Amino acid sequence: MMARSDKAFSADIPALARAIRAGERATLARAITLIESKRPDHQKAARALVQELLPTTGRAIRVGITGMPGVGKSTTIDALGTFLTGQGHKVAVLTVDPSSSRTGGSILGDKTRMARLAADPNAFIRPSPAAGTLGGVASKTRETLLLAEAAGFDVVLVETVGIGQSEITVADMTDFFLVLMLPGAGDELQGLKKGVVELAEMIAVNKADGDNVFRANAAAAEYRAALHILSPRSENWAPPVITYSALTGAGIADLWRHVLAHRAVLEKSGEFDQRRREQQVKWMWTMIEERLIGRLKSDPAVKARLPALEAAVAEGRLSPAVAAEEIAQALGA
Repeated sequence: MMARSDKAFSADIPALARAIRAGERATLARAITLIESKRPDHQKAARALVQELLPTTGRAIRVGITGMPGVGKSTTIDALGTFLTGQGHKVAVLTVDPSSSRTGGSILGDKTRMARLAADPNAFIRPSPAAGTLGGVASKTRETLLLAEAAGFDVVLVETVGIGQSEITVADMTDFFLVLMLPGAGDELQGLKKGVVELAEMIAVNKADGDNVFRANAAAAEYRAALHILSPRSENWAPPVITYSALTGAGIADLWRHVLAHRAVLEKSGEFDQRRREQQVKWMWTMIEERLIGRLKSDPAVKARLPALEAAVAEGRLSPAVAAEEIAQALGA
């Protein structure tokens, strides 16, 4: 697909940035591939590209979406994304999936459930890189998000298909964190993770259609009661609980109305800008940690010492603290 060599392609950063700003989808896809590359020269070029595009980023509405397996994340994204493109928006869909190297990623696996959005000229879908670790996937997703914004996508939906830390990571890179739930509050409420709910800007109960409407409304009432005893993420926003149907589209417009209302409230209070600034600093520290770990794994002196140190720690002959100090000294830290 590349007309030029990788080296020429990655070196022509200004031309690449111009094509992305012009909304050239093929160039955007190639630039994301450049970002995901592990080659040092590609990584250097990717950093230069993101820096070049930085002034044209940050304007999109960033929505994180999570939920238990079977809740209908893909069908929800398909319904919401199609609704938004129908309203004149350009929508990018990204995933954070630390297991994508094994499973192929949620979006790849559920493409048929996002058939409308996949064929929509105003939508762009990109699964996680098969990086295998949350830190690696998250850093690439953040950079991909910036590229999508520079290309003119004004809504970015970031889906977390992993568990635990991946949900916190997605909440830290988005403006609005949406937790999807199923009807039948009795069982689901027991498995509702406090940490995830405290991050939620809204809980949305899916499958509120047909015979499920009553159960969905009952579940929503249970979740509202649960939220009352938890500390909200923001003192300026009380997370609502709504019902909707990804299958019929009922409630999708209301879901989006709450996203816009949340942004208006946070912008008025100044919290929106503060969050964005904090996210940038967190991103910087994530990148620092990634670079240090990379250096640790590639440093010859450390690599030579690691097998013996690991064996000594495993056998109880050396404490982990002393071993860590030896590794730090080998790095010159």
